[in-house]
Amino acid sequence: MLYVVFGILTFIVNIFSVVFFFDFLHVEIMISNGIAVILSILFAYITNKIWVFESKNKKIHIELTFFMSGRVFTGIVDMGLFFFLHSLYSYFVAKVISQIVVIVLNYVISKIVVFK
Repeated sequence: MLYVVFGILTFIVNIFSVVFFFDFLHVEIMISNGIAVILSILFAYITNKIWVFESKNKKIHIELTFFMSGRVFTGIVDMGLFFFLHSLYSYFVAKVISQIVVIVLNYVISKIVVFK
């Protein structure tokens, strides 16, 4: 249940970030999306480690490496899906769809590989 809560919060961080950088700061859309991905990855690691999976792993560097590797993979999926979907829909709809796919992938990777 906590994964859903923090997944929604990560989703909000991601969406808010892309809207903030694109609409308010007028940063190019793909750069705005990239910044949003990075910010949401950092938010997700902290919340997943502390509250979702309650990881007590002392080898944080290994855990963080696996987490970041999984997030880089899903970040690439996010960027690719967003690029494709943005050509079909508004950037907001494209972002929502890509985030749904990414949230599911992130859970599977975190549960099976990172915080096992």
